[in-house]
Amino acid sequence: MKDSQINDNLAKRISESALLTVKHGERVNTMTVSWGGFGVLWGKEVCFVFVRPSRFTYGFCESEDKFTLSFFGKERKKTLSYCGTKSGRDTDKIKDCDLSYSDEDGFAVFDDAQITLKLKKLYSDDIKKECFNDLSPLANYKDGDFHKMYVCEVLH
Repeated sequence: MKDSQINDNLAKRISESALLTVKHGERVNTMTVSWGGFGVLWGKEVCFVFVRPSRFTYGFCESEDKFTLSFFGKERKKTLSYCGTKSGRDTDKIKDCDLSYSDEDGFAVFDDAQITLKLKKLYSDDIKKECFNDLSPLANYKDGDFHKMYVCEVLH
Protein backbone atom coordinates (compact mmCIF):
# COMPACT_ATOMS: atom_id res chain seq x y z
CA MET A 1 0.00 0.00 0.00
CA LYS A 2 1.37 3.42 -0.89
CA ASP A 3 1.96 6.01 1.85
CA SER A 4 -0.77 8.26 0.43
CA GLN A 5 -3.26 5.38 0.65
CA ILE A 6 -2.27 4.76 4.26
CA ASN A 7 -2.74 8.45 5.08
CA ASP A 8 -6.12 8.55 3.34
CA ASN A 9 -7.24 5.39 5.10
CA LEU A 10 -6.22 6.63 8.57
CA ALA A 11 -7.71 10.07 7.94
CA LYS A 12 -11.09 8.46 7.21
CA ARG A 13 -10.76 6.23 10.26
CA ILE A 14 -10.22 9.19 12.61
CA SER A 15 -13.92 9.97 12.30
CA GLU A 16 -14.90 6.35 12.92
CA SER A 17 -12.54 4.61 15.29
CA ALA A 18 -9.86 6.70 16.99
CA LEU A 19 -9.04 7.44 20.63
CA LEU A 20 -6.71 10.28 21.58
CA THR A 21 -4.95 9.32 24.80
CA VAL A 22 -2.70 11.36 27.07
CA LYS A 23 -0.75 10.26 30.13
CA HIS A 24 -0.28 12.93 32.79
CA GLY A 25 1.71 11.70 35.77
CA GLU A 26 0.07 8.46 36.85
CA ARG A 27 -3.30 9.39 35.30
CA VAL A 28 -4.31 8.42 31.78
CA ASN A 29 -7.31 9.89 29.98
CA THR A 30 -8.74 9.10 26.58
CA MET A 31 -11.41 10.55 24.34
CA THR A 32 -12.89 9.75 20.99
CA VAL A 33 -11.80 12.14 18.27
CA SER A 34 -13.74 12.74 15.10
CA TRP A 35 -11.75 15.42 13.31
CA GLY A 36 -8.16 15.35 12.18
CA GLY A 37 -5.81 14.43 9.41
CA PHE A 38 -2.30 13.69 8.30
CA GLY A 39 0.31 15.35 6.16
CA VAL A 40 3.81 16.73 5.97
CA LEU A 41 4.69 20.00 7.68
CA TRP A 42 8.08 21.49 8.49
CA GLY A 43 9.71 18.45 6.87
CA LYS A 44 8.01 16.08 9.32
CA GLU A 45 5.15 13.60 9.04
CA VAL A 46 2.39 15.09 11.15
CA CYS A 47 -1.05 14.38 12.48
CA PHE A 48 -3.44 17.10 13.52
CA VAL A 49 -6.28 16.64 15.97
CA PHE A 50 -8.84 18.95 17.52
CA VAL A 51 -9.96 19.11 21.15
CA ARG A 52 -12.55 21.42 22.67
CA PRO A 53 -11.48 23.28 25.85
CA SER A 54 -14.60 21.98 27.58
CA ARG A 55 -13.30 18.39 27.33
CA PHE A 56 -11.50 16.93 30.35
CA THR A 57 -8.76 15.66 28.01
CA TYR A 58 -8.00 19.25 27.02
CA GLY A 59 -6.12 19.89 30.28
CA PHE A 60 -4.05 16.76 29.68
CA CYS A 61 -3.23 17.94 26.14
CA GLU A 62 -2.18 21.33 27.45
CA SER A 63 0.07 19.79 30.12
CA GLU A 64 1.80 17.13 28.06
CA ASP A 65 3.70 16.88 24.79
CA LYS A 66 3.10 13.15 24.17
CA PHE A 67 -0.17 11.74 22.85
CA THR A 68 -1.25 8.51 21.25
CA LEU A 69 -3.86 8.12 18.56
CA SER A 70 -5.23 4.58 18.61
CA PHE A 71 -7.41 2.98 15.96
CA PHE A 72 -9.78 0.13 16.71
CA GLY A 73 -11.96 -2.26 14.75
CA LYS A 74 -15.74 -2.33 14.60
CA GLU A 75 -15.83 -4.60 17.66
CA ARG A 76 -14.95 -1.53 19.77
CA LYS A 77 -17.74 0.69 18.41
CA LYS A 78 -19.46 0.84 21.83
CA THR A 79 -16.14 1.76 23.46
CA LEU A 80 -15.66 4.65 21.05
CA SER A 81 -19.20 5.85 21.63
CA TYR A 82 -18.75 5.67 25.41
CA CYS A 83 -15.39 7.47 25.33
CA GLY A 84 -16.93 10.19 23.18
CA THR A 85 -19.90 10.85 25.43
CA LYS A 86 -18.58 10.30 28.98
CA SER A 87 -16.13 12.54 30.77
CA GLY A 88 -12.98 11.45 32.54
CA ARG A 89 -13.94 13.99 35.21
CA ASP A 90 -16.75 11.69 36.28
CA THR A 91 -15.59 8.18 35.44
CA ASP A 92 -12.59 6.02 34.58
CA LYS A 93 -13.41 5.37 30.93
CA ILE A 94 -10.47 3.02 30.46
CA LYS A 95 -11.62 0.79 33.31
CA ASP A 96 -15.30 1.08 32.32
CA CYS A 97 -14.51 -0.07 28.77
CA ASP A 98 -12.19 -2.87 29.87
CA LEU A 99 -9.28 -1.33 27.97
CA SER A 100 -5.75 -2.22 28.97
CA TYR A 101 -2.64 -0.30 28.07
CA SER A 102 1.09 -0.43 28.41
CA ASP A 103 3.29 2.51 29.27
CA GLU A 104 5.90 2.84 26.54
CA ASP A 105 8.26 5.68 27.42
CA GLY A 106 5.42 7.86 28.69
CA PHE A 107 2.99 6.91 25.93
CA ALA A 108 -0.17 5.00 26.88
CA VAL A 109 -0.52 2.29 24.22
CA PHE A 110 -3.75 0.26 24.20
CA ASP A 111 -3.09 -3.45 23.95
CA ASP A 112 -5.94 -4.26 21.56
CA ALA A 113 -5.67 -1.26 19.22
CA GLN A 114 -5.17 -2.19 15.58
CA ILE A 115 -2.85 0.77 15.03
CA THR A 116 -1.32 3.16 17.55
CA LEU A 117 0.53 6.31 16.55
CA LYS A 118 2.90 7.89 19.03
CA LEU A 119 2.67 11.65 18.64
CA LYS A 120 4.78 14.58 19.86
CA LYS A 121 3.07 17.95 20.08
CA LEU A 122 4.79 20.50 17.84
CA TYR A 123 2.27 23.34 17.68
CA SER A 124 -1.15 24.27 18.98
CA ASP A 125 -3.54 27.09 18.30
CA ASP A 126 -7.12 28.01 19.04
CA ILE A 127 -9.68 27.97 16.26
CA LYS A 128 -10.88 31.56 16.01
CA LYS A 129 -14.18 32.81 14.61
CA GLU A 130 -12.53 35.81 12.96
CA CYS A 131 -10.18 33.57 10.96
CA PHE A 132 -12.91 31.74 9.00
CA ASN A 133 -13.06 32.60 5.30
CA ASP A 134 -16.05 30.30 4.74
CA LEU A 135 -18.59 30.81 7.51
CA SER A 136 -20.44 27.50 7.00
CA PRO A 137 -18.25 25.55 9.51
CA LEU A 138 -19.38 27.96 12.24
CA ALA A 139 -22.53 25.84 12.46
CA ASN A 140 -20.35 23.42 14.45
CA TYR A 141 -19.78 26.09 17.11
CA LYS A 142 -23.22 27.32 18.11
CA ASP A 143 -22.12 27.50 21.76
CA GLY A 144 -18.80 29.19 20.95
CA ASP A 145 -16.84 26.16 22.19
CA PHE A 146 -14.12 26.42 19.54
CA HIS A 147 -11.59 23.61 19.28
CA LYS A 148 -7.88 23.87 19.83
CA MET A 149 -5.82 22.36 17.04
CA TYR A 150 -2.77 20.29 17.90
CA VAL A 151 -0.19 19.58 15.22
CA CYS A 152 1.86 16.57 16.26
CA GLU A 153 4.84 14.83 14.77
CA VAL A 154 4.22 11.15 14.12
CA LEU A 155 7.14 9.52 15.92
CA HIS A 156 6.09 5.89 15.52
